[in-house]
Amino acid sequence: MLIVMGGLPGTGKTTLARLLAARIGAVHLRVDTIEQAIVRSGLAQHPVGPVGYVVGYALAEEHLRQGLTVIAESVNPLSVTRDAWRATAVGAGVPVLDVEVVCSDPAEHRLRVTSRSVDIPDLPLPNWQQVVDREYEPWDRERVVVDTAGQEPRESLAALLARLRSH
Repeated sequence: MLIVMGGLPGTGKTTLARLLAARIGAVHLRVDTIEQAIVRSGLAQHPVGPVGYVVGYALAEEHLRQGLTVIAESVNPLSVTRDAWRATAVGAGVPVLDVEVVCSDPAEHRLRVTSRSVDIPDLPLPNWQQVVDREYEPWDRERVVVDTAGQEPRESLAALLARLRSH
């Protein structure tokens, strides 16, 4: 199965994806990691454009064809990226589940964005204004929405697992 996790920076996507991957034994594929590796190679500078996503689609399909569950985690801000993840699952012959991670409390979301530390060396983190101004198209498809506001990560994981069981 392909689980596609998207949402704005600072909503808790990475934390939730890591917890879910550990719980269900899935591959966690993080587009930020791919993009930063491309930058470190000297072939590109931030923003790298679609290349990180394109590499992600290829890696996801490779893992899916090996019978592994993949959690593809990225901002996933556009319909075109959401469609491409779906096409990746179809190409591998597996089901796909879209998950949007949100933080409905603007004050909490802002605090997360402004107080987090980088966990990928030299990855530039967006500031609050960049998060607010970021292009992020509304979702036009069925998805599981996980609101992390006011919750500990394990509570968000429990909510996501409950939703996964019902799908």
